[in-house]
Amino acid sequence: MLIYEYKLDGLKRQYAAIDEAIRIVQFIRNKCLRLWMDERGISKNDLQCYCAVLAKAYPFASCLNSQARQASADRAWFAISRFYENCKNNQPGKKGYPKFQHDNRSVEYKQTGWKLEPDGKHIILTDGCGIGRLRLVANPKHQIAALPKKQIKRVRIVHRADGYYAQFSVKADRVIEHLPTGKAVGIDVGLASYYTDSEGHTVENPRHYRKAEKRLKRLHRQVSRKQKKSSNRKKARKQLAKAYLKVQRQREDFARKQASTLVSSHDLIAYEDLKIRTLVKNHHLAKSIHDAGWGTFLRWVKVYGQMHDIPIIAVAPQFTSQECSACGTLVKKTLSVRTHICTGCGVILDRDHNAALNILAKALARTVGHTGTSEPSCSENASGQVTATCEQQCS
Repeated sequence: MLIYEYKLDGLKRQYAAIDEAIRIVQFIRNKCLRLWMDERGISKNDLQCYCAVLAKAYPFASCLNSQARQASADRAWFAISRFYENCKNNQPGKKGYPKFQHDNRSVEYKQTGWKLEPDGKHIILTDGCGIGRLRLVANPKHQIAALPKKQIKRVRIVHRADGYYAQFSVKADRVIEHLPTGKAVGIDVGLASYYTDSEGHTVENPRHYRKAEKRLKRLHRQVSRKQKKSSNRKKARKQLAKAYLKVQRQREDFARKQASTLVSSHDLIAYEDLKIRTLVKNHHLAKSIHDAGWGTFLRWVKVYGQMHDIPIIAVAPQFTSQECSACGTLVKKTLSVRTHICTGCGVILDRDHNAALNILAKALARTVGHTGTSEPSCSENASGQVTATCEQQCS
């Protein structure tokens, strides 16, 4: 699946209608979740049928397109099935018991409830919510109307801090012809540098949040000074949300560009299978780890690896920094020690470079049948479907 995203241009009353549709989606999802909590043996089909019951019982719910109501029930079932799966697999820690939603920001349509105009620049939402005709703002080179409507499986309207967006989920396979380079590389992600590879190359850590932190703190103070429930407080909150959205987009854009460059220039990539959720429990490093965005970077490495059809191999992180990449001697060191000095063979390397060499060696030792190769992990949409990337952003 490919996701095409457009910004929506409309009137204030249309935006208000979108917000109302989003609230209906949240209402239906929470009602379906309550039904599952109150009764045993509820299946996905039961939740689908319950949508019709809700539409009859609540007139405002009937305004939303029937398939959009079913998509709302799918969201509830996705949370339930994920909880069941975690329990079945005995996942350590919390199992993710489904919770009621309070901050839904999207509404999803399937094959009905919308139509595109022939010019490809406008979308009309035809259900009873009264949204109407909206203009699509995006790169003029990408015409969504040029695609057969059967290929467009879902349309999602998303509310973000800087406006409203339409996402078109298109059924298509995207394969890139990879030019063999004969190179295999191991990468060690870090905080001093974004990552270091087994060839000794490093990428500087951009620290997007750290650079924006001063402005974010000022915006937080402005919000706290405003009277609650006032118009000025809403404006201040909107400015703060936009600032956070900018940081998020900067981090995402940097991760994607680095992942694309790395994958296109190598035939095999190895990385540490880090448990980031455990690492951020260190309160001294949690902010820096989140700011680095290792998870986002590695996720895009896997996605681009699938597109280029090259192996992306995850290896165990134990002792990659302690072992000598030249002779295998275990040289224990604290996090503050940034240079590897082997007591056995005397080799001197940067700590991260030594770790990257060990990561690559572990991966090459397991490449028979690509054992340990990590499957690509694409983003999930609001209904739990796996989606790939927007074509214009991946190009």
